[in-house]
Amino acid sequence: MKRRTVLTAGAGASAALALGAAGSAPAAAASRKSTGAALLHRWFRDTYASLEAMHSDFGLAADKIDVSGAEPKRSVQTSPTNIGCGIWSTVAAAGLGVISHATLRKRLAGTVSAVEKLKREKGFWLNWYDAANGDVLTTWPETGEEVRPFLSSVDNAWLITGLRIAARADRSLAPRVKALLADADWSFFYTPYDEDDPAQHPGQIHGGYWTDDDTFTGHWYGALNTEPRMASYLGIADGSLPGEHYWRTFRTLVPENEQEQKPEGEYVTVDGVRVWRGHYTYRGRKLIPTWGGSMFEALMVPLFVPEGDWSPRAWGVTHRRYIRSQIEHGLDEEKLGYWGFSPANIPAGGYSEYGVDAIGMTVDGYYSKGVVTPHASFLAMQFAPRESVANLRKIARDFGAYHDGLGFRDSVDVRKGTVSDFMLALDQGMVAAGLAQVLRPGLLQGPFRTGGFAKNLRPLLAKEDFGIV
Repeated sequence: MKRRTVLTAGAGASAALALGAAGSAPAAAASRKSTGAALLHRWFRDTYASLEAMHSDFGLAADKIDVSGAEPKRSVQTSPTNIGCGIWSTVAAAGLGVISHATLRKRLAGTVSAVEKLKREKGFWLNWYDAANGDVLTTWPETGEEVRPFLSSVDNAWLITGLRIAARADRSLAPRVKALLADADWSFFYTPYDEDDPAQHPGQIHGGYWTDDDTFTGHWYGALNTEPRMASYLGIADGSLPGEHYWRTFRTLVPENEQEQKPEGEYVTVDGVRVWRGHYTYRGRKLIPTWGGSMFEALMVPLFVPEGDWSPRAWGVTHRRYIRSQIEHGLDEEKLGYWGFSPANIPAGGYSEYGVDAIGMTVDGYYSKGVVTPHASFLAMQFAPRESVANLRKIARDFGAYHDGLGFRDSVDVRKGTVSDFMLALDQGMVAAGLAQVLRPGLLQGPFRTGGFAKNLRPLLAKEDFGIV
């Protein structure tokens, strides 16, 4: 889409009306805060409407919708992550008053019923299903290419996150969710540490498992500050993974490994594990890199797990510095006038990984290429509300990237002026969760502040010291 004007979000209100903007009088400040909250509520209502459009009668959220026509066109495929996004967005919608609790119960029950019907292997869900009937996909709908049956550890983590949120939101579903998760043992993906062969026995979790030939992927999720840590957290919380697994993941790769920059740091011993406490420095700012330098690697997990609260001088610091780095990359280094770089739909079609190369470990880094994605600002919003709202308002105003009634389109190439014709369940799910965390902090975090998370995970995060303050 070439600079198609859809609707500018929040017309008539200024960026100064972001949450908490200061004013010259209490009444004026209250008015600004109210107006800012009203804008965010509007963004949430429209975003949730896009997720409703993605849901099939079977009860599953599809992967994406095409909004270029008169009516949204839903994709055939869905994944565990998409389904999880649909679940937590529905819980957020009820918590923010967008839908009734009766509607919440009906929709959650429908989705849980659909999930119960999906084929599983080894206690986990396969990566691609038909959203309309739950059939396992064997060919890709858009190309006809073969789809091998695959169990993704990170995608299963996001579905299980959604199911745990559903069980807490509607207690009548708790026994059914418990039954669904009874066989989801995270140790299946885990390779225990062996000091004699750490390359093949790193104490980490595999990326996934091919069920057609019973083989694991050749890689493990080694970087700590990436979205697969949600799988690690879930396993540590339920006891299927040992606590030492947390310390076996990398803050940075060790100095002798090839990576984006040579890290600074030192070796320390924590809970009997020798850990390389490394960090990167970007524009004079010490932080913990992600694998590719993208926003959702760093900031999707803290929508649910309160890392900043439990580890304020480690996770709390690096989250804010990571956001500042994304902002400065877009505004100062690239001089784009906008920021927010994360995997998203390519405005011209397809999907790509976008990020800030310098804050990612891989030498074949993710690059922004002038493409910004709104979901990145919503991920940042709980930590940087003013900057996030101002950036989103500019994206909407300058590119017509806001679709009235459905929310932000997935991405914008700010150099070419092109806007995506798609909305993705994953990205809209992050938008919904980000708004929920700002408008009603903790709304989706209940299952991850108590139980095994409080008992097994919180003490680990409390011990974390990245050596950056």
